[in-house]
Amino acid sequence: MKLEGAKVVVVGMARSGVAAAELLRSKGAQVRAVDQNLVCVAGLEVEPQTASSLAGADLIVLSPGVPADLDIVDDQRRKGVPVIGDLELASWFLRGEIIGITGSNGKTTTTALTGHILRESGIPVQVGGNIGIPPVAMVAASRDDQWNVLELSSFQLETIESFRAHIGAVLNVTPDHLDRHYTLERYAATKGNLFANQRAEDFAVLNADDSACRGYASAGKGKPVWFSSTHEVSPGAFLKEGQLFLDHEPLMPASEVPLRGVHNLENTMAAAAMARLAGATHAQIRAAVMTFPGVEHRLEFVREFGGVAWYNDSKATNVDATLKAIAAFDGGLWVILGGKDKNSDYAPLAAPLRAKARGILLIGAAADKIEVQLSDAGLSRSGETAILTCGTLEAAIAEARDRAKSGETVLLAPACASFDQFENFEHRGREFKRLVQAL
Repeated sequence: MKLEGAKVVVVGMARSGVAAAELLRSKGAQVRAVDQNLVCVAGLEVEPQTASSLAGADLIVLSPGVPADLDIVDDQRRKGVPVIGDLELASWFLRGEIIGITGSNGKTTTTALTGHILRESGIPVQVGGNIGIPPVAMVAASRDDQWNVLELSSFQLETIESFRAHIGAVLNVTPDHLDRHYTLERYAATKGNLFANQRAEDFAVLNADDSACRGYASAGKGKPVWFSSTHEVSPGAFLKEGQLFLDHEPLMPASEVPLRGVHNLENTMAAAAMARLAGATHAQIRAAVMTFPGVEHRLEFVREFGGVAWYNDSKATNVDATLKAIAAFDGGLWVILGGKDKNSDYAPLAAPLRAKARGILLIGAAADKIEVQLSDAGLSRSGETAILTCGTLEAAIAEARDRAKSGETVLLAPACASFDQFENFEHRGREFKRLVQAL
């Protein structure tokens, strides 16, 4: 639509919303900034999030953190007002081809690794989306000869209309954000929006070991490219006898991947497949993977203290991510769990915790629910795995310091959102690292 002179309401004045307002203003739109909280934004007068603040809009742009089914937003839809998200807005102006990466877990690592491979291979690239720079803030620096590698959340994908990724990837689908999407089916369908506008010359990179991902193979017109840690696939990447293969050619030994866990081998294979489609060679991909420094707050080694290793996986904000984190270690774990519940089922954690954990340290608003569900699944305070309700992250770290023995590991992998006690998972991870470094 024509933006010059249009009355556009931007709902949600976090980083993405502010960037959207700036882009819209640069295109000549009359921007009204709205937020449910009283926030101060330089150069913008922010109005409260009410029905009247949306009245008279020609277009409404939602930030990712704003639910798309708000009553006041639905009222405007019924009046014929277009409602989009910041990703859709960015796609109207973003120059260069897009690689879009989503999934319940691993998308930050895979996005960062894909960007790293392309950059190290001399292929022009910028990285953003749900990681770092909002899509709308990437428009100014975009070029026709450049790849835009975007981490995409379900919140961003639920409000797209014409957005198209030349290469789209879904890494996995497990229960997450059910407090927002309500059912696993709706959540999975939102992820599948990534492929809705693909054309025959596009590619869908999919996890062959994930049933939902297999279903996406027919969701759009893009050509499926697979990755698997359990069997050979074609075209795509697979793990066989300790070796990563790409398009049936050896890529690198799995032991050379500098990231813990089978899930990170899957992330590496997905990134390799996408980088190959974008023009990187096998040799360039292998060399770049070996120099990848990893992602902050993702199985991040913090320090060793008294023979105990401390790891920060604050980005493990759902149960499946925590399961993958636990699987990356042999045992002797003290696991810090808890935070803001997302309508999750914590029972699947019981068996691996019983097998590998010396203790469970519960924090945050979800602590009681987690203990009840673990107990119902056969893990209780009277068992061999200690369960301690600590309340705060600082108290959990103090307990772990006193109880963990040399050779054991303390792992922050909360399986919850962070918003009960922290601004976001980054804030939680930084605080964990600060407290651990101060031991």
